[in-house]
Amino acid sequence: MKPDLTQKYNVAAPRYTSYPTMPYWDVDNFNIAGWESSVKASFEESNEKEGVSIYVHLPFCESLCTYCGCNTRITKNHAVELPYIQAVLKEWQMYRALMGHKPYIRELHLGGGTPTFFSAENLKMLISGLLEDAYVHPQAEFSFEAHPGNTTSAHLQTLYDLGFRRLSLGIQDFDPAVQLIINRHQTLDQVRDVTYAARKIGYTSINYDLIYGLPLQTLNGLVNTMHLVSELVPDRIAFYSYAHVPWIKPGQRKFTEADLPDATTKAKLYEVGRSLLKNYGYVEVGMDHFALPNDQLVTAEKNGDLHRNFMGYTHQHTQLLVGLGVSSIGDYWYAFAQNEKKLEDYLKAIELGVLPIAKGHLLTDADLAIRKHILEIMCTGKTSWNHHIEPFDELITGIERLEPLAQDGLIELCSWGITVTDTGRRFLRNICMALDARLWADKPATQLFSMAI
Repeated sequence: MKPDLTQKYNVAAPRYTSYPTMPYWDVDNFNIAGWESSVKASFEESNEKEGVSIYVHLPFCESLCTYCGCNTRITKNHAVELPYIQAVLKEWQMYRALMGHKPYIRELHLGGGTPTFFSAENLKMLISGLLEDAYVHPQAEFSFEAHPGNTTSAHLQTLYDLGFRRLSLGIQDFDPAVQLIINRHQTLDQVRDVTYAARKIGYTSINYDLIYGLPLQTLNGLVNTMHLVSELVPDRIAFYSYAHVPWIKPGQRKFTEADLPDATTKAKLYEVGRSLLKNYGYVEVGMDHFALPNDQLVTAEKNGDLHRNFMGYTHQHTQLLVGLGVSSIGDYWYAFAQNEKKLEDYLKAIELGVLPIAKGHLLTDADLAIRKHILEIMCTGKTSWNHHIEPFDELITGIERLEPLAQDGLIELCSWGITVTDTGRRFLRNICMALDARLWADKPATQLFSMAI
């Protein structure tokens, strides 16, 4: 990568799991009636054809990983499990009332927090309750995130019996110095044991999460981590940038900016890691994701079927994503909504029998058009437009902002669309940002997002 491009494009940029991005949701014009209409419309349009996705946020962790940007509640008190599961199931019943008839569950993902904080028995109660009075889509895929240090054979077997076939293990880095400063401890043996046990049971896809740019991370340490990972041959690897946002996550103040690699070193960490993954036989998919050549993500990208939502990349498309649990975000295509971020507020709303929505956004026609283009760029590396069908000033000015990126070789730009170049794959966030009408209409006075590099 050219050093001048690294320096030029290392700016604060969204990750674009949604458009508009959350800081630019028009919360003042959001209303529950409009949101309910979006849920019902999206469900009727897509349920029988695609099915729906469900994301369940399970926030509890026994210790705080200081790098983490997720919404968590740190506790060793496992008595919190059952009341929380009961609340999530009650929330799901509220959605079921909105839907009116049985949903086809296409995707189900447990994230956190640490889903394996919950006992296998309680997870069975949760999943059984979600699937009760619902159809399981013939192409359904269930997945969960797990900590290698507390995932038991009972977790693996119980969830497998309930239909789970995908498992994601958070590793981040095997370097002991890095693990110590980020307070994330798992050994190679623990990762190997969970991986082998899952495969023996019958899991067909195992993902490892790795992060570059962590405090005290070195090139030698990253190379060693990559080597150890390659020997275990996970089906997928998410290799993404550490997001340093201590103004949002105070736990990140356990270390300072002086402990972090500078921008040049961080870019080199990425390039070395990316090169190693390709040498190990992995194919780059979208942004920050790698998979073995026969993986469904690779096939989906080749066929133009790759999709991206708040759960990440998937080879299946669903128009409706229901977010359950504290701080969870739902995507109803014509609207977004996020639940209460404070656990007590979430539980209180459920107790009162109301959906625990804290804020949301109703998409305009211009939002939907720009969203389509950003999604296509993130998933296919290209997009096309029709000025007669999409006569939005926001899109026209966004196309004008793409011209300097074309001059830098990040994209090929023509009158009807763009194609991302191989160089540009590293700068997908920057390319999408050029089209982000809401960001450019109200540029932030303070930093809202992590750095692109």
